[in-house]
Amino acid sequence: MSCLEFKYNVMSVIYKNTFPVPNVRFSKILRWKTGFGPKERTWPGLAVAAETGFPAPALDLKAICEPDGERIQVTWIGHSSFLIQYRGRNILTDPIFGDCLTPVPGLRLKRKSPPGLTMEQLPPIHDVLMSHNHYDHLDAPSVTRLAKLSDKTRFWLPSGLSAWFRRKKITNVRELAWWDSAEMGEGIELHCLPAQHFAARGPFDRNHTHWCGWLMRGGGRTIYYAGDSGYSEEFKEIGRRFGPMDVSLIPIGAYNPRWVMQPVHADPFEAVKIHQDVRSRFSIGCHWGTFELTDEPWGEPAALLKLALKEAGIPEKDFVTVVPGRSVVAE
Repeated sequence: MSCLEFKYNVMSVIYKNTFPVPNVRFSKILRWKTGFGPKERTWPGLAVAAETGFPAPALDLKAICEPDGERIQVTWIGHSSFLIQYRGRNILTDPIFGDCLTPVPGLRLKRKSPPGLTMEQLPPIHDVLMSHNHYDHLDAPSVTRLAKLSDKTRFWLPSGLSAWFRRKKITNVRELAWWDSAEMGEGIELHCLPAQHFAARGPFDRNHTHWCGWLMRGGGRTIYYAGDSGYSEEFKEIGRRFGPMDVSLIPIGAYNPRWVMQPVHADPFEAVKIHQDVRSRFSIGCHWGTFELTDEPWGEPAALLKLALKEAGIPEKDFVTVVPGRSVVAE
């Protein structure tokens, strides 16, 4: 047992954000759910898609099975789950292939759309990047099944999270602290980077594990997965140290009501600021359209993203949303 695990199990290490943010307390959640909070801004005339789910995925399985190893190929599975393919490595972020389990036994959050890729359609997975332990990011059935498919799949974790994996008998894991780095293979460096969020899987383990974003760099290209995060000045430091990014995967959803969610979930306007701060050449929006976590209409994040880009003077082609199952190759 490492010192970190010993502290986690016995001394209950409490992890923090770089900049202090208020906790999302139960009393605030109760005010939100009972309708006693402040009124949210609305967007009259905003062209929001009427649908409440994506069409069935139209996959290019040949491209997924035979990617160009020298180009970055990204396929959105849904929510914050991506398949990233580069230099012969197949990498998953926060994989979730079914409905979202919750801390309440027997309760599931139903998907609005099927995953863009099923687990049976995946190529052999070399690495899995976990951003934190919330149920819509760390899905026990998905990670345990991935681990059973191949004992060579390595799970990369933020500080404190390996104990949970070992309890699930998943041992090919490695923790990194913020700003630490390691070699993934194929000449790719992996960096664990700060995010502004929190962690918990129950009422008594708040912030006993950390949360993070991930950055991969190799062959002269840089790929950034921001994880789950509110906006903070930390993104400017990430951009200063590692930018420009060739591809960034940035959350745009689960933001309303702002008086509850602003510390931990960026809205589309803040997502555009993240895109600018990290000096991203091309970004894809995530953390929307899959699970109904918050109050904004299903299609609003994508519509607001276009408005935010217009206000910032950024071409829409530089920061896009895609349907699950679509593979995008970065130029």
